[in-house]
Amino acid sequence: MPQETIRFEDLELDPGSFELRRAGQIVKLERIPLQLLFLLAENRHRLVTREEILRSIWGQDVFVDADNSINTAVRKARQALKDDSDNPRYLRTVPGKGYRFTAPVIPLPSRPLLEAPTPAKSVPEVPLPARRSTPRLLWIAVALVALIAAGLVFRSRVTKRPETLPRKVMLVVLPFVNLSGDPREDYFADGMTEEMITQLGSLEPERLGVIARTSSMQYKGAQKDAAEVARELGVDYLLEGSVRRQEQRVRVTAQLIQASDQTHLWAADFDRDLSDVLKLQSDVALAISSKIELTLSPPERARLTEAPPLNAAAHEAYLQGLHSWDLRTKPGVERAILEFQHAIALDPNYAPAHAALARAYSLATVVGAMTSAESMSKARDAALRAIALDPSLAAGHSTLGFVKAHYEFDWPGAEQEYLRALDLNPNDAYAHMFYSNSYLSPLGRHAEAIDEMQKAVAIDPFSAPVQSFFGRTYIWSRQYEKALAQFQKCAEMFPGFAIDHERLAQLHAFMGRFEDAITEDTKARLLSGENENSVLRKEAALRHAWTTDRSRGYWKKILEFTQMPDNPPEAYNSPFGTAILYAQLGEKAKALDSLETAYEQRSLAMTEIGVEPAFDAIRAGPRFQNLLRRVGLEREYTKTPATPAPPKNM
Repeated sequence: MPQETIRFEDLELDPGSFELRRAGQIVKLERIPLQLLFLLAENRHRLVTREEILRSIWGQDVFVDADNSINTAVRKARQALKDDSDNPRYLRTVPGKGYRFTAPVIPLPSRPLLEAPTPAKSVPEVPLPARRSTPRLLWIAVALVALIAAGLVFRSRVTKRPETLPRKVMLVVLPFVNLSGDPREDYFADGMTEEMITQLGSLEPERLGVIARTSSMQYKGAQKDAAEVARELGVDYLLEGSVRRQEQRVRVTAQLIQASDQTHLWAADFDRDLSDVLKLQSDVALAISSKIELTLSPPERARLTEAPPLNAAAHEAYLQGLHSWDLRTKPGVERAILEFQHAIALDPNYAPAHAALARAYSLATVVGAMTSAESMSKARDAALRAIALDPSLAAGHSTLGFVKAHYEFDWPGAEQEYLRALDLNPNDAYAHMFYSNSYLSPLGRHAEAIDEMQKAVAIDPFSAPVQSFFGRTYIWSRQYEKALAQFQKCAEMFPGFAIDHERLAQLHAFMGRFEDAITEDTKARLLSGENENSVLRKEAALRHAWTTDRSRGYWKKILEFTQMPDNPPEAYNSPFGTAILYAQLGEKAKALDSLETAYEQRSLAMTEIGVEPAFDAIRAGPRFQNLLRRVGLEREYTKTPATPAPPKNM
């Protein structure tokens, strides 16, 4: 974000007040298009790609329709600037690539107030005002800016690794620097980083813990020294590297730093054919294992020393797929599936591509790319193929465990696959998280589920999905205050993560705190990119419904919202979510009808049927018990849990 006011013609972008002004007068513009203008102005000397816009404004963990969201933001920004898209003076489109800010600018000193928003930055919570008036849109934007600015300061205080785990040597692989001079080659450097994390994560997991990719990538481009990074992540060693690819050759420079005294323990350069990338990575892993005195098993040492050559074109497609997958959007997942399929077509025996394809299929329903019925059988087939090609590939086993739990309701099979995945790679944060929420929580093994989430947080402290999902783990164990604290912690760390605010809204409402629920629902909608005027109308309608008809009015209005096109991620607009709303309204038959639909559609949430507190009122009935039997959980939940629901302020 620029630290100076940017003036072009009679317009000004002021980062201090987060305003666009024309001739000194504020130009009314919604938060996201205004944030886009700041991003383009800051990077006015180069092309800003659509992928970079998506990551910078929405964040990689927020599910949006990327193409439509970016196009809408650009259109609104141009309208505010009075810029002609056919003959632009300010914003030039580079078809298929991105945008350039082309106006000549004169920087001026600005007031040292707040920075404009960037995703995953935070300061303590700023509540939205209760009054509704003409300046409210501006106040909402300012409040969200305050939420999102300066977040790394908070994170460095709250994300220290829990002390509940046995002490391991901890290492972080910092994002490899792309030295090609071409930003389009970032995917290759990022892919090398991810593959290096995977290689190191399986060396001697009882002794070595490796920080996950999500948390590592928070330091991409960050101007922080090794001591500061080590302190924030609680690591003992840092691996830094750079990548330069030219034609069919790749050159990697890597160095291992000891955090305690900033000593460079080891450094080396590697210049290899692209087909020898796996051997290059293995050589780095072997060198590091020696320097930090790991004891490798004979099979692990043999795997590293005998790394086979790769099909360079297949590896290229695989890395492109990883890059698209990491966007966590519907278009990104769709592109990832195509790239992984391309990699497999080039090399049918490329096990990591099959495992990555399985993972993309298994979670395609989360972003709306496919239904569960369409995707899960494909995920199962790809995971089985990956395991057949390489039984030691942890990713294949964890995805197969996910399929067995959510699609086949094969609980013994799910446990077997998850435990195998964690045995092969205990440093996989998402394997710990899915083992927790896809297996342990559904079976009522709440203490173990919480322990697995603590492990996931230790490995990946800067992952918004991990931090937020921990709150749901507490809900299922009926520890509502802990759930609330965890969601609030995540909101402070990642205030731009819309799903967390939606989860906060749902928990507040369940606990009878409807005013707080309405506030969080409003934030979730704004952060999801919903039109501010639409959000304000819905907020006013919710407050009126709550005021006039208390809890019943609130739940009826939320049910009405589910029929509208705009809803935040994880809102109740699914058969399973609708069942929760009908249960809250006391309409038991409709709740059960919705659950039947969710079962027929193989909704991923059906694994939660035994632990969802909203279903306590209908749990003892024969239809509900029949549903429990069909998902294989009847032995676990035969009566309403003894733990009471929280008191509600009706």
